[in-house]
Amino acid sequence: MHTGYSQVFRDSRNVDRYDRVVYAPDSYASAISARQKAYLRRVVARAYPAIRPVQHDFACGTGRAVRMLAGLVRAAHGYDPSPQMLDAARSVGPAAQWHEIATTGPVPEPATVDGPAIVTVFRLLLNVSDEVRHRAVAFAARVLPDAGAGLLVLENHGNRASLRHLLARRHRADRWFAELSHRQVAELLAAHGFTVVARHGCTMFPRAAYRIRRLRPLVRWLDDLLCRPGWLSRYATDVLYLAERTG
Repeated sequence: MHTGYSQVFRDSRNVDRYDRVVYAPDSYASAISARQKAYLRRVVARAYPAIRPVQHDFACGTGRAVRMLAGLVRAAHGYDPSPQMLDAARSVGPAAQWHEIATTGPVPEPATVDGPAIVTVFRLLLNVSDEVRHRAVAFAARVLPDAGAGLLVLENHGNRASLRHLLARRHRADRWFAELSHRQVAELLAAHGFTVVARHGCTMFPRAAYRIRRLRPLVRWLDDLLCRPGWLSRYATDVLYLAERTG
């Protein structure tokens, strides 16, 4: 597993490529992001009917998860070790407070712990060390000290039980190809007092299925259809986990 992941995004060229190429319209990542946004907005509207939560987005990057929840939260905070990523987040909005944090070391302090909250951790867990994973969830535990404090949303974009796993042998020499099982994610959460309360798949297919342009509309339609049933999340390539503090 590549442990210098955060250093990649201290290069402005990589930051630009992240939004302009990886999340280009009609791309694999943008299709996943659209499903994530639709699901997350439904979850937040249902979970916080009376008081809008404060969002804390850990490893916020260019602020994609913050943009997903614009209008549904009363305040938003993004935390990232890359000044270049934070500059990009500021340039595209929405209104939020952006905080530069250290790459390693003590668990960062949340900007505020005020009423109901939602913590989002997107596209981080897969390509970092166990230490960084635990640091992220420990941060969430500070924001969400008890069962009534709110929700944690974690993304696993390399589920070991998915079709993507069939490519593992081919990519075994690729430092960027990593996998996480549902059990590993659940154990990570449990180590910090969290329990998975829901799971949602955001794509059943790996990136390779979207590469043939003429087949992409069909694959995207199938993905939209297959990602609706909750039980299929077990086999999804990209999975969102909703978790709450135990007790």
